[in-house]
Amino acid sequence: MTKNCLHITNGNALTDYLRELDFSEDILTWQEMLCEGPTIPKIDSDEFFKLRADFLNTTYDIDVDHIELQKELSILDNTDNYSEINLWFEYDLFCHINLLGVINLLHQKEVNKPLYLICSGRIKGEKNLKALGELSPDQIKTHYNNKVLLTKEDIDMAIAIWRTYCGKDHNILKPYIVKNSSFKYLSSCLKAHLKRFPHNLSGLGTLEAHILNLVKQNDVKSEGHLLGYCLNYQGYYGYGDMQLKRKIKELDFFFNKTENGLELNRKGHEALLKQYNFAKEVNNNMTYGGVNRLDYQFNEKQNKLIKTVTHGN
Repeated sequence: MTKNCLHITNGNALTDYLRELDFSEDILTWQEMLCEGPTIPKIDSDEFFKLRADFLNTTYDIDVDHIELQKELSILDNTDNYSEINLWFEYDLFCHINLLGVINLLHQKEVNKPLYLICSGRIKGEKNLKALGELSPDQIKTHYNNKVLLTKEDIDMAIAIWRTYCGKDHNILKPYIVKNSSFKYLSSCLKAHLKRFPHNLSGLGTLEAHILNLVKQNDVKSEGHLLGYCLNYQGYYGYGDMQLKRKIKELDFFFNKTENGLELNRKGHEALLKQYNFAKEVNNNMTYGGVNRLDYQFNEKQNKLIKTVTHGN
């Protein structure tokens, strides 16, 4: 690590890990969850930070320390001495939306430095996808040595996707699913994002259906036990404890709680069989960027989002 570079990490745990491994350069720790809640294109603005602070407070009871946040981000106000910027983000949707946000923030601040991506995921000889914090010290160093320089096309693509994510038509994201780029896992993340919207038959997003299947297929003793399953088996979503606890709570009317644990009730089985649309009962109207979740449904046959048809009295 001879160059004077800046590292931007996806959270405190990774920052601490890199410090343990003698990464002595400056580190900016990005602590956001842009995959949920409203966003606007211009990140470097008071409006953006107020929008996010209000969302995090009302939805997850998180109080944003504005002084600490601005202190952390102030490192981007003077980047002249850095030779490069290293972006440490993982394979999942949670990390990729944050990654898009960071690239856009750097663009908006006119930071013109080489950007390198260090992204974990598939590891040779390993069955499961790995988060950066799950890598051994040798694997971390190998990832760092094999970091990928983002091209102008990559950066332009990230800027365009961020603007689309902040907009009202997320079907515009579809062409990027098949576009080649240095973002190895972006295609899987975009597919996962579109399938967060309610399925047009069941009213469940892919993750909600997956949670019901976990209950159906496993001996789940409690909601805490279910949370453990969700954290370990959620594919490309990368959600944290708070997000998954909220989802489990939204879905609890699909479960019967007995002395032996959780089991699907009749509604749960009907949802998995796609016999009834439960979108209104789940009532998860989370905002994804510029779109409210219940305003669209994912049509499997058409492989796209369609406007939800609402019927008045």
